[in-house]
Parts: sequence; C-alpha cells; structure tokens
Amino acid sequence: MNIEYFRTMFDYNRTLYLKVWESIMQLSDEQFVQEVDYSRGSIRDQMLHVATAQGGWLRGLKGMPDARKFKLDAEDYPTRQTVQDAWLENDDEMIAYLASLSDEHLESVPPGMRGPVWQVLAHLINHGTDHRAQILRILHDFGAPTFDQDMIYYLWRR
Repeated sequence: MNIEYFRTMFDYNRTLYLKVWESIMQLSDEQFVQEVDYSRGSIRDQMLHVATAQGGWLRGLKGMPDARKFKLDAEDYPTRQTVQDAWLENDDEMIAYLASLSDEHLESVPPGMRGPVWQVLAHLINHGTDHRAQILRILHDFGAPTFDQDMIYYLWRR
C-alpha cells in the first residue's frame, strides 16, 4: 500500500466536492432543504451524511471512543454555509490525518476495527463518489450546474 495513492484520492474527492459546493451555493434555500425521495433526502441531509460518515470513520481510525456516536444533526445546520463549514472542517481533519500517515500505517488495524486502515480509506473514497453522483443528479434536477467527475481529467490537470 502507498499513502500517496490515498492522499491523491482524497484530494480528488475534496476537489470535486468543492465543485459540488459551488453548485449547491446556486440553489435556493428551499431547494437546499427540500426533501428528495432518494437516498438520504435533501441536499443538506446528503452533505451532512457524507461528513458524518467520514467523521465517524476518522474517529474510529484514531481510536476515539465516540466514533460510533459521531453525528451531524440537520437541525444544527440550517443553512448552506453552516453545512459547508462543517463539511470543510471535517474534510480538513481527514487531510491532516492523511498527512500524518506512512505506508506502514496503512496496514495497521486500529483498536475496534475489523481490518486495516487502507480498507477504511478505500471505503470512504467509494462512499464519497457514490453520494457525489447522487447529489449531482439532484442538482441537475434542480437546474443547478453539474459536471463530469472522471478521475483521469483530475489527474491530467494536476
């Protein structure tokens, strides 16, 4: 396993989510919280779910006792800006965590986990891509701008 691979993948994930946020900021307040009969509901709920999943897994990787209880509740994040701030704070924590890892860390199994660090990181990238695709579809339905998320174009632009 190579930590640089995971740093690249998380940078790709962040770069594309920042583009998603550009589109989200063009929605109305009503569209942002409008219930959607798919996956996690509203755009707000989807974005909080992505942040909650990443935050919970990160806390587990760090061996924190509250990992499974970590949750960002929609009632605490009423606006696009409050959700974006929480999302960015959470993502910053992940980037800092990745900066602290070496290749050897990827094979370690944190306390309370069933598998090594690299498996959790791979899951989070896949999870992020899945929800980003769902969110892009909802944004399209609302008339907000969307984009391709092909990784090769991200890599070629680096």
